[in-house]
Amino acid sequence: MTDLIGAPRVPGSAHEAPRQGAGPAKSGVRSWITFILLVCYTGFVLFVTLIPRLSDLKTDALAERLLGVLHRVGVPAWFGYDKLEFTMNVAMFVPLGFLVGLALSRRWIWLGVFLLPAFSASIEWAQGALLDERVSDIRDVVANGVGGWIGLLVAVIIRAIVWSRDQKVIERAMWDARVP
Repeated sequence: MTDLIGAPRVPGSAHEAPRQGAGPAKSGVRSWITFILLVCYTGFVLFVTLIPRLSDLKTDALAERLLGVLHRVGVPAWFGYDKLEFTMNVAMFVPLGFLVGLALSRRWIWLGVFLLPAFSASIEWAQGALLDERVSDIRDVVANGVGGWIGLLVAVIIRAIVWSRDQKVIERAMWDARVP
C-alpha cells in the first residue's frame, strides 16, 4: 500500500490499525466549498474568454497602464503586450487548476492533466468558430495549460502536506491513547 504521493506506508502506523465498527462520517463541507468555487471561477473564465468583444472589458487601457508601471519599476522594455497577455493567460488558469486539483479525488487527480488543456482548447475553438471578433491562438492553449498545471501541482503538494500532517496527528493521538 502507498500513501498520497506513492511512498510506501509504514507498517504498524495509524492507518494500518484494524478498524472496528462504522468509521466516522466524512465532512462534505470542504468538497462543497471547492465545488462552488470551481463552478464560479469556471463561469468567470468562460465570461472573460467568450465575451464577443474583448474591448467591452476595456482590457487594452488596463494592460497599457500595467505595462507602464512594470517598465517604471525595472521590467525590461522587451516585455510588451504579447508577453503580458501570455503571462495573464497563465495566471488566469492557475486558480482553475488549483480548484480542479482540490475537487478531484486522489484516485482521479491525474485527469486534471488532460482536462485543463482540453478545456482551454475548447475555449479557443469556440472563440475561432463562434466569435467573429475574437482570435483563436494555440499560444493561449499552451499558456492556459501551463497555468492549469501549475495550479494542479500546487493543489497536489498542499494535499500531500495536509495528508502527511493528518497522519502524524492520528498517530500521535493513538500513541497518547495507549500511554497510561
